[in-house]
Parts: sequence; C-alpha cells; structure tokens
Amino acid sequence: MVDNRFAKRLFNFYKNRWLKKIIMIHITRRETFNAAHRLYCHEWDDEKNLQVFGKCSNPQWHGHNYTLFVTVRGYIDDTTGFVLNMKDLSDIIKTRVIEKLDHKNINLEVDFMKGKIPSAENVAKAIWEQLKQPIREHGGELYRVKLIETENNYVEYFGE
Repeated sequence: MVDNRFAKRLFNFYKNRWLKKIIMIHITRRETFNAAHRLYCHEWDDEKNLQVFGKCSNPQWHGHNYTLFVTVRGYIDDTTGFVLNMKDLSDIIKTRVIEKLDHKNINLEVDFMKGKIPSAENVAKAIWEQLKQPIREHGGELYRVKLIETENNYVEYFGE
C-alpha cells in the first residue's frame, strides 16, 4: 500500500514550486517631484493656445507637485524573495526620471521631453520610455506608470 501522506507532500511541494513560477506579483514604488511647464503648441498664437489649453498655457509657466507611481511585475525570486529589489527600483527611478524632472522646467530643461507638449499624458509616456529597459535589465517588467498632476487629475500608462 502506498503512503498517501508522502504522495500529498510530494504533490504539494511540486505544486508550490510551479505556482511560484506562474503567479505574477506587482510591486509599486512611489516618488514625488515638483516641476513647471506650459502647455502650448508652437504653431498657434497665444490666443489659440489659451483657447485650447486655458490657464495651463500661461506664458509665465505654472507648476505642479507631481506624485509618480511605478508598478513592476514579475515572479518572486526563490533566493531573494523579491520581484525586483525596491532599492534598485528606487535608484532607477531617481536617476532616470526624478533627477531630470525635479525643480525643472519640463519644456526647457528635460531632455526626454524635448519637442513634446508636456501634458500629463506625454510626461507619463516619456517616463515609461526612460524606465522600461533599465527595469527589464534588473529582472522586472514595467507594468504601469501612474502620474498624479493634481488631486483631481492623473494619468495611467500601461505601455503600447
């Protein structure tokens, strides 16, 4: 007669190892930055820009206290217990995004925003492009960039 307890333990052992490989975990890092910008289209005059963008087209700029959430997905590493080390994720976000945006004029000083209207949508998409590859190199997959511009307005970008 076969010992059912052994068979059950063996089944659970392999089931748990298998589940670790198929259950995707999401981790999120929150960062903040302050930046100024102006929404305007170069091809339009100030009147048309004001009509389309409202007070966000102020020629003297305006600013926001942004909150950024970066979500990464992946599988838990058996050795570390991490999807991605949060310290590494923080370092990637700070060097690739925060240091370039914080206390800057997005229109004039941010290399990855050159030639783009700095709407929250475009900023979120550009942040994605800054983070996608470095996060992949650290073993994660960028899942979402959420950018809160005001307490009432935010965007979420999930890639192409």
